[in-house]
Amino acid sequence: MKNRDTRHGFATRQIHSGEGPDPATGAHNPPIYLTSTYAFQSLEEKAAILAGDKEGYVYTREGNPTTAMIEKKVADLEGAEAAVAGASGMSVIAAALYAFLKSGDHIVAADDVYTWANIWLKEEAPQYQIGVTRVDAADLDAVRAAIRPETKVLYAELLSNPSIKVADIPALAEIARDAGILFIVDNTFTSPYLFRPLEHGAHLSIHSATKYISGHGDALAGVISGSADLIEKVRHQIQVLGSPISPFNSWLLLRGIKTLDMRMERHCNSAMQIAEFLSRQPDVTRVNYAGLPSHPGHDVAKRLLNGRYGGMLSFSLAGDEQAGNRFAGALELCDHAVSLGDVSTLVWPHRDELVRVSVGCENAEDIVADFEQALERSGTSR
Repeated sequence: MKNRDTRHGFATRQIHSGEGPDPATGAHNPPIYLTSTYAFQSLEEKAAILAGDKEGYVYTREGNPTTAMIEKKVADLEGAEAAVAGASGMSVIAAALYAFLKSGDHIVAADDVYTWANIWLKEEAPQYQIGVTRVDAADLDAVRAAIRPETKVLYAELLSNPSIKVADIPALAEIARDAGILFIVDNTFTSPYLFRPLEHGAHLSIHSATKYISGHGDALAGVISGSADLIEKVRHQIQVLGSPISPFNSWLLLRGIKTLDMRMERHCNSAMQIAEFLSRQPDVTRVNYAGLPSHPGHDVAKRLLNGRYGGMLSFSLAGDEQAGNRFAGALELCDHAVSLGDVSTLVWPHRDELVRVSVGCENAEDIVADFEQALERSGTSR
């Protein structure tokens, strides 16, 4: 494999880093190594690989050549020493929390996070006698006040799911550093193209790679990046939990990530247009998009994201609690579906009339037209 230099720009690295023509065949695209186990040429080779003295593979739960390529690529794009991929975003979230928390420990977590991370904090942590304090991550004083002597982890998202609250990651990193605790950031909503938490003081950066890294809604995966010693602990938990990524999904990530920068630019540009359209609608009572100057976290987002605010937004509708469902059901072009980061626009009603939108790569005017007719047909537009 060719030696890929990390001094290249982001677009070049998202294409070339971690991979190259197959040394065995010269194949230009990376092979999918669909194997569970690996044969050794000699006892000496086996001993060297098991001891870590020689690069190699033993069993795909512990490592796979296709998976190693996406791990190296994401680590490069995140500016990390290492990365490890898992079967889903939740697999790497759970592996990280199990790796660094034990009975009697305490975690301070943002009050608005991904649904299944929220379930882990509410249901799993108490079973292991792990204390949990939830705070508004945008309230730095509340974060400081929540930290205890037994606190081991601070957990947050830059743009929260689904309310799009904005967390000041560098400020939170300073709080974590002063307290001597681990700072984990779920960076799914922004991708490494828009933001790299490790550059701002975080210890670990998590992605549900199902979303923007894949970009096409066809692969379930998670990736976490950080220092080599921290990632080794997470990798061990992924092995113990039996939640490695499949080689085929690793290959899908390798294919999808090559267009990350272009997709993110379209997501961002279109999301701004959708947010501005929604903010003018009489029955839309609130639009949560960090790119709007009216958003309470706009100034922080502008400083951290350099004028590009991602493809995620949410909004609230006037009316009863079914208003969001009626709107989503009236869509014709966009899909009423869970998940996000797809090239297709996905709309998902949450709680309290809150509707989350993952803006896709369609023409923005077509998304606007679909939203406009859905507002009219669902009776939420006057």
